Amino acid sequence: MTTGGPGAAATDRGGALLVVGDVITDVVARHRGPLAVGTDTVAAIRTVPGGAGANVACWAAYGGGAEVRLLGRVGADAVAWHERELTACGVRPRLVVDPEAPTGAVICLVDAGEGAERTLLTDSGASLRLEPADWSDDLLDGVGRLHLSGYLLFAESSRALVSVALESARARGVPVSLDPASAGFLRELGVDRFLSLVEGVDVLLPSRDEACLLTGLPDAADAAAKLSRHVPLVVTKLGAEGALIARSGSVYAHVPAVAATPRDTTGAGDAFTGTFLAALLTGSGPEDAAEQGCRAGALAVERVGGRPPGSD
Repeated sequence: MTTGGPGAAATDRGGALLVVGDVITDVVARHRGPLAVGTDTVAAIRTVPGGAGANVACWAAYGGGAEVRLLGRVGADAVAWHERELTACGVRPRLVVDPEAPTGAVICLVDAGEGAERTLLTDSGASLRLEPADWSDDLLDGVGRLHLSGYLLFAESSRALVSVALESARARGVPVSLDPASAGFLRELGVDRFLSLVEGVDVLLPSRDEACLLTGLPDAADAAAKLSRHVPLVVTKLGAEGALIARSGSVYAHVPAVAATPRDTTGAGDAFTGTFLAALLTGSGPEDAAEQGCRAGALAVERVGGRPPGSD
């Protein structure tokens, strides 16, 4: 079973962005200082819509310049809520309702101190149960770019979907981007296997930790340069230090971050990715797109949750 929403009209020059990825319910607990193990820790707790794939889609649609679609899988328990939230952000959702698994959930423990760093406890639920049967080649009708959430590589059925989607996109000449998503899960999957699975991807958007893990190099610039020998365009997100852009084995641009006062870093990388991809679709070059992505990341860290303003 699938559901669909009306979404926003297409106004971009490069076709729509189709995001395939996770749709998650986030429980964000903001606490100050270390957790008091074995007893209570005072926290401000909110339940908000999330998921790396869904967040990327919402930020891509935020500027209103691109039509954005999302393919994801949820449980019957929260499908109506997630569809409503995605549609309110201007995204056209195609949500597969899983007959057995509940909607994925993540508990985000956010230290409300200076860095607002977060620790994630993840139950993927239905989100990584996407499978090839959920894919249809007509999903690419009118699509200028396909973006895949790296979380899809961490389960067998969704890995199979990634393979089918990549093959379909290559057949149509649709460029594909991917965000590795999680250094922790990458370690479990294995670097060699990851690089094999992403063969044919046009744009890779790792974090600093993910880039260094994938290359075994301690320096983010060296790691980005090395990755760009495998993937045509590599955009490495450095958080408060901005972003690096690499092609053909060398870094050719360092885009500075925008100053911000962090409240919650959840979804900052997704904000960068979604905004970057929407900018490419509407005619921006990688450097300009990365500048827009850095502005979105700064906006994201000043908010609780992973979605853009106007979505709460």
